Amino acid sequence: MRPVLPPWSGTLAAKAAAFITVMCCALAALLGVLVHVQVTNQTVGQARDQALQRLTQATERYEAGDTLRPGAGVDPPELPGELRDLAVAGDRGTMVAEREGRPTMWAAGPVDGERALAVAVDYSQQAHTIEGLDRAILWSSGLAIGATLLVGAFAVTRVTRRLHTTALVARRISAGDLDARVNDPGTGPRTSPRAGLRMGLRWDPRTNPGADLRAGPRTKAGPQDEVAAVAAALDSMAASLQGKLLAEQRFTADVAHELRTPLTGLHAAAELLPPGRPTELVRDRVAALRTLTEDLLEISRLDTGRERVELDTEQLGPLAERAVRAAGNGTEVRVVRDVAVETDRRRLERVLGNLVANAHKHGRGPVVLTVDGPVVTVRDHGDGFPEYLVVHGPQRFRTEGGTRGHGLGLTIARGQAEVLGARLEFANAPEGGAVATLKLAAE
Repeated sequence: MRPVLPPWSGTLAAKAAAFITVMCCALAALLGVLVHVQVTNQTVGQARDQALQRLTQATERYEAGDTLRPGAGVDPPELPGELRDLAVAGDRGTMVAEREGRPTMWAAGPVDGERALAVAVDYSQQAHTIEGLDRAILWSSGLAIGATLLVGAFAVTRVTRRLHTTALVARRISAGDLDARVNDPGTGPRTSPRAGLRMGLRWDPRTNPGADLRAGPRTKAGPQDEVAAVAAALDSMAASLQGKLLAEQRFTADVAHELRTPLTGLHAAAELLPPGRPTELVRDRVAALRTLTEDLLEISRLDTGRERVELDTEQLGPLAERAVRAAGNGTEVRVVRDVAVETDRRRLERVLGNLVANAHKHGRGPVVLTVDGPVVTVRDHGDGFPEYLVVHGPQRFRTEGGTRGHGLGLTIARGQAEVLGARLEFANAPEGGAVATLKLAAE
């Protein structure tokens, strides 16, 4: 079975570990070869000097007619042939060879014409010393590689863990969680503007939309590494983005709130106009402005994230029928399987009403609302949703194809669905038509 790696490990950690391992092995091999060659040359040199010195002493004794000591002799049978040929040719030389199963350092030189005087020096101790050195080099290299790999892996995984945390925060921000921050240890503690407001710090998005509030005095941070710099840049970007969005929300809420009073007066004035076609047009536009204002106020409340649901147990089938009747248009309701859901009735009716109204306004009939357990589907038989809406979801004030409207109905529907803890999805049927699917949690 393959080992299960932690979620913060990845190609960077694997590549770094492989690079550290290769470099450690190469360095250990290089140092091992250098030490082996140096010690071997020194050991062999000392043994060669000793053998040549004994050869000189044996040559002097042989020329003086004295008896040779043990280990010295003329043309001994164990003398290697290459060294014998070298001595017969008139040169002196040394060679390591086996003698009676033991490593021996031979030294030979010429005597009496074509004869060779040779000396054998036991080389066992030096050979054991070199073998022990090689084993020590291998063991120490293995331990050094293992220790370096562990330390390197620990250091690399700390970096990859911080990068993984930064990536997770980036995904949370892209998903709409603008309060998410990396708060990398190398950047010092930070908080979002909204968190700063909760702690009582004064902040006006209209005058300082990009403010990056802290929950206290700024902590002096030390030198930042590259990961901390990326985390700090992401936190700064998120704070700036959050400040701008909060400023936009505040602006939208202020505009909608300020429009309510003049629109109320305009509505009252329109009611006093004499009957006629111009009066109907004025009243229709005033009603559209009032609806737009209320929609803007509702979106502003949804954007703040402070909406609270009033949960109650409701039968989904009858609730869907009431929402269709309130919409006042010919929508077919099909209850495949009814189910009880714990939800906020007013918000759910608002979601279903907006979906049905959008289907009649931008699609073609027949419009069918289907209840199948905790799943509610609203489908029309028009041209379907635009591609951007299927991919990215509804966007306020965006319409395509010259259609009328402000693009707020589906935005409100999705916002209210999120408050309910439901999931609203948009798709196009293969045979044509738009399909909006609301998935609720059954009781």
